[in-house]
Amino acid sequence: MNFDLIVDFFKGLKRQGPGSAECTKRALDLSGLADRSDPLKIADIGCGTGASTLVLAEELDAHITAVDLFDRFLDSLTDNAEKQGLNQKIDTLTCSMDSLPFSQSSLDAIWSEGAIYNMGFEKGIRYFKPFLKTGGILAVSEITWLSKDRPIEISRYWNKNYPEIALASEKISQLEDQGFRLKGYFPLPENCWRKQYYEPMLNQMDEFLARHQTSEAEEFIAAETEEIELYKKHHHFYSYGFYVAEKIE
Repeated sequence: MNFDLIVDFFKGLKRQGPGSAECTKRALDLSGLADRSDPLKIADIGCGTGASTLVLAEELDAHITAVDLFDRFLDSLTDNAEKQGLNQKIDTLTCSMDSLPFSQSSLDAIWSEGAIYNMGFEKGIRYFKPFLKTGGILAVSEITWLSKDRPIEISRYWNKNYPEIALASEKISQLEDQGFRLKGYFPLPENCWRKQYYEPMLNQMDEFLARHQTSEAEEFIAAETEEIELYKKHHHFYSYGFYVAEKIE
């Protein structure tokens, strides 16, 4: 996997995965974080260019550490935070999500939209848990089946690309087994995929290929195009599920 190509493709996009400001706010409502009186300490893990980070900073009395593996994504976040007057509430940290430097029980919330798949859902929630205070919030979005019955084509695709894809009931059981109490769940609507994610991607593919006239770039675009076409055909059967849970033990 050529990370330079991936970063170059996604660095100018508002989102590096499905989502929307409305869904971030909906998850915030479920979390109850806005009702807490003391200033919060939050980590946004795998934040990309910071679409969710900026919403958190705007909506909460909080200091947010925005974590991503790629400096160029974080540079975009810093620029946008300054433009919106939110830079005093956000620090950035270039770091792998499986090597976080936070102290145990130091965070009021861990946020991670569309990124926990890099570790795997079960491994990720197990790893994140010690950083949270008791009563702390874990909010993650994760690829999720919406139906037990689905076409073979899409089952094969996702089982190959992310074998941990599962029904929401299985993901919720994993959270409960790890000592979390579910506060809410909802699947991302179609708009989060088509308008917020895929449409901006499609709009820049030709320009990207003009910059990178290589077989590797062509293969990357072909893979992204395949994913988009499969979503158009089979979006009734899967989405990202947004899981909001509280650490109880």
